Amino acid sequence: MQDIVDEISRLLGASVTLEDRSFNLLAYGAQSGDIDSVRQESILRRRASDEVRAHFEAYGIATATGPVRIPGLPGVLGRVCVPLRHDGVTYGYLWALESGELTDERLAAAGPLVGRVAALLAAQARGRYAPLRQFFSADPAARAAAGVVAEGPVTAVAVRTPAQDAGLPPTLPRTLPRGVLADPDVIEPGTGGPGTGELGVGFGTGGPEIGGPETGGAGTGEPGAAVFGSAVRGPGVPGAGVPGTGGAVLAILAPAAQAARVAGLLHGLYGLAAGIGGPRDDPREAWESWREALLALRVAEHAERHAPVADWATLGVYRLLVRLSPRDLAGLAAESAALTPRIAASVEAYLDHAGHAGETAAALGVHRQTLYYRLDKASHLTGLDLADGEDRLLLHLSLKAAALLGGG
Repeated sequence: MQDIVDEISRLLGASVTLEDRSFNLLAYGAQSGDIDSVRQESILRRRASDEVRAHFEAYGIATATGPVRIPGLPGVLGRVCVPLRHDGVTYGYLWALESGELTDERLAAAGPLVGRVAALLAAQARGRYAPLRQFFSADPAARAAAGVVAEGPVTAVAVRTPAQDAGLPPTLPRTLPRGVLADPDVIEPGTGGPGTGELGVGFGTGGPEIGGPETGGAGTGEPGAAVFGSAVRGPGVPGAGVPGTGGAVLAILAPAAQAARVAGLLHGLYGLAAGIGGPRDDPREAWESWREALLALRVAEHAERHAPVADWATLGVYRLLVRLSPRDLAGLAAESAALTPRIAASVEAYLDHAGHAGETAAALGVHRQTLYYRLDKASHLTGLDLADGEDRLLLHLSLKAAALLGGG
């Protein structure tokens, strides 16, 4: 790519930079003539700022099919952006500072070179898809057979994607940051067949589970482990509806330092929830991070405090609750089942505020006496004494469990 950029710079007689779709610097030619702060910052920091990105994207460069001339501003030189498109997809941008000699003829002469670098970026992007469903399997043999190469520390990310008509898979991102892998196979609501080595994650009665409420989660080594997520679409994997959710789940493996940013970008693309697993120094343990990502996704979809992107490391008590079997979770939620939604919300807010009545009343927008009335009513309905520490803890956990079951 560097050789191509140098040749394009020579043909155009201009300072040239090459960036991917996320405005990360890939290569740049020798400086000729004046330089502005945008080019300088791009080279020094290896990527453009969000403000610069928004300014240039406002000119429609993401969907343009040919060179876009962008006028200068005070302190910012004019430039030409050439979208690097291959098979109708934009994979990056070639930037040339306006030198007064960037004629349409010169730009056309550089066309073959632009096509070559676009094809290289497309090939690189396609190389970022990997069979993560096998790599995330609990079966060591399946993980080894997947042939996924990654350097630690890594983190798995589960991203909910919109439901598609006619059972079609969701549109996958065509470009990903360097070092990030995505599974090209679709992960959809359903149940993996036992012993298949697939991501057998589905919903049983009252909630999702792996291996049934009385058995340990498949490959987790934990009794009664429940995974709230979806199963991989693939041969022999039947589909089943998931209460309260829709669409599919995209599996991502990212360098640990990039996981939060990638989850945010994909949430922005699909507009739904995402879960981030815990980091693993050894990529061979990434399957454990994937299970955490699925659990975190479930929390993101049901606990407003952790929506829309939930990070396993910050989930606190939800990390325990979401691992309960559906039967145990439902049993815990039953402790608060007698509460009306308004009283339940008031009690949960009171307990979330560590029993500070004034703060809770202010947060709810009610008089303190109204709050006290609702708390007394909750004690009467549940038989639990909010002045007793263990009863308070039980009721608090019950309300969180009810949310995970879709009752909150």
